[in-house]
Amino acid sequence: MKKILLTALLMGIMASQGFAQSRDIFPRGGISKTDNHTGTIWLNELSMPDSTFNYSVAVATYGKAAKLDWHIHPAGQILMITDGTGYYQEKGKPAQMVHKGDVVKCLPGVSHWHGAAPNTAFAYVAVTPAQKGKTIWLQRVTEAEYKSAAK
Repeated sequence: MKKILLTALLMGIMASQGFAQSRDIFPRGGISKTDNHTGTIWLNELSMPDSTFNYSVAVATYGKAAKLDWHIHPAGQILMITDGTGYYQEKGKPAQMVHKGDVVKCLPGVSHWHGAAPNTAFAYVAVTPAQKGKTIWLQRVTEAEYKSAAK
């Protein structure tokens, strides 16, 4: 009887931990209506820059195969991948596959893009310094560029 109760208790704990781990830490926010990406991307601005903290913090959640256009962060950006699998590519370099738990440092002034892999959603928390200006949006990521990242 003790063995059955212990087994049931352990299964209950494991099930509740699995449930807790699958829930988002922050709500994913609203669907982005901007014209700087392809696919569906949700954005939740957690903290905007102010007179004390000169950086923004946001959660971005991507639907399968969604991706941002090429862009530049004048002061750089840090991405902390919280879910799924995606790609990060700097201009002139091969794309990198990134996974939950990875941290990506987008260097200041470097043209790059990031997005979800074809068969999985993708999410991260982004920390973006504001002192050198807003994101500079460039051209769309072509299908050829995206497909080469998936190889």
